[in-house]
Amino acid sequence: MSDTESGAIDYVIRVHGDPADIAASEWNELLAAQPDPLPFLRHEFLLALHQTGCASGDSGWSPAFITLHHGHRLAGAVAAYLKSHSYGEYVFDWAWADAYQRHGLDYYPKLLAAVPFTPVPGPRLLARNATDRLTLMRALRSLAMRNEWSSAHLLFGNDDDFEAADADGWMIRHGVQFHWRNRVDLPYTDFADFLAALQREKRKKIQQERRRVAEAGITFEVREGAAITEADWRFFHRCYSLTYRAHGSTPYLNLKFFQRVARELPQHWLMFIAQREGRPIAASLVAIDPARGWAWGRYWGATEAVPFLHFEACYYQPLQWCIEQRYRCFEGGAQGEHKMARGLTPTPTRSAHWLAHPQFAQAVEDFLAREGAGVAAYMDELRERDPFKARAGGEPGPPP
Repeated sequence: MSDTESGAIDYVIRVHGDPADIAASEWNELLAAQPDPLPFLRHEFLLALHQTGCASGDSGWSPAFITLHHGHRLAGAVAAYLKSHSYGEYVFDWAWADAYQRHGLDYYPKLLAAVPFTPVPGPRLLARNATDRLTLMRALRSLAMRNEWSSAHLLFGNDDDFEAADADGWMIRHGVQFHWRNRVDLPYTDFADFLAALQREKRKKIQQERRRVAEAGITFEVREGAAITEADWRFFHRCYSLTYRAHGSTPYLNLKFFQRVARELPQHWLMFIAQREGRPIAASLVAIDPARGWAWGRYWGATEAVPFLHFEACYYQPLQWCIEQRYRCFEGGAQGEHKMARGLTPTPTRSAHWLAHPQFAQAVEDFLAREGAGVAAYMDELRERDPFKARAGGEPGPPP
């Protein structure tokens, strides 16, 4: 890549096989300069994923972090991985891999700019200006081309990322998530105020589900930050692992990872522990950004089945807490149209893709055009099923 091509001068691009090679203070300073600095992109979080084996070469996530320096100054960075599979991404390209295989071609390895196991929209190209951001985008493509990898992908980026992706000719894929947003002009005063804003049918459904959980003798304790004890973390991880295994899956994250981020990033965690007769039976973990007033529903699990406990632990308790704390947004995670009945509304998401093989690139571009039209129609349909009554007291906040 030349300086003339990128529009930047006096820069150096490096690829790092270990995030520990990058100074945490410099990475976090660059992250803090972004308009939406996700806690999941903090150096501590990404390094914990790598060093506990959750996202490492052994698990099919080989780090290939990209940095851009102007002199000695870190001016840009991307958390990127060389992937040998498509697990843990939440933007599904299995059909693309299958098509490659049927034609005798290798889809893996591929290059991925993403936060492992974290379908949370936000910045992926960490830069202070559009020129450096475009240079990072081109560096991803150049790295894939130079190593003859099938493709490069950027998942769940923000508007600035997709401006760079469009400028570099990447294909854009559209998706949908469901987020709750507080009202801007007149925030909800309490959970009852939130319920009152919903259509009668939705309000009654939530009230019935919450009543069923309460009648089962379930109560909740809420613990934040350093108040979450080691025993709480161990119990949560047990619940989390049991729930994965109940669905025939292996959990992506291990206890060492949770213990580490609890120790290094305590300010970003909120835990809801369900109890019956003084005995814990379930837990949900929410990530929070107190400075932005943003929360993300992330993980949950239970040691026994109780009707509607999942909804209470993963939606109603977190929403109640967010309303009490005057938070702006609660993101409910990937997929899940059922979340609309609980007051979460559709929010568009995007990913960017570059494929080296011209014929496959054209086929994928044609597919994405058809899929994108379908997603747009689906969004229109979802908006017509708005769970709220005629909006009053201020519109909900804008999408992230």
